[in-house]
Amino acid sequence: MTAHATIRLARVYAPGRAEGAALVLAAPLSFWGGVDAETGAIIDRSHPDLGKCVRGRILVMPGGRGSSSSSAVLAETIRLGTAPLGIVLAAADPILTVGAIVAESLYGLRCPILVGDIAGIADGARLYLAADVAGEGRIEIGTAG
Repeated sequence: MTAHATIRLARVYAPGRAEGAALVLAAPLSFWGGVDAETGAIIDRSHPDLGKCVRGRILVMPGGRGSSSSSAVLAETIRLGTAPLGIVLAAADPILTVGAIVAESLYGLRCPILVGDIAGIADGARLYLAADVAGEGRIEIGTAG
């Protein structure tokens, strides 16, 4: 990150580090029935971000939504390489957290999940997530690009 990055502290729910462009969603998303595990595309026809792809992005959203099966779908996207690089939520979601923890346990692959202030994060902004096991993490927000 550059010297012009804004830094926000966040709570770690799944550890790891990630850097990439933000995909900011207007509404919570369920991975079960909401994300195509093969491609990472949002397929929930009622979601305002239908058609966007979570693959290779830092997913930023108010929270998760829906079925406990979302944890299995998130773990599968992580295994397939179609998952977000990391997830930033405004409110904790234990279902997504379980998916990330299971993927790390089964496949040795991490998708950090942090919970903190998402206000003002622009779609496409460069984010760096530092989510240590200790429970306190950092979100560095650069400019869109």
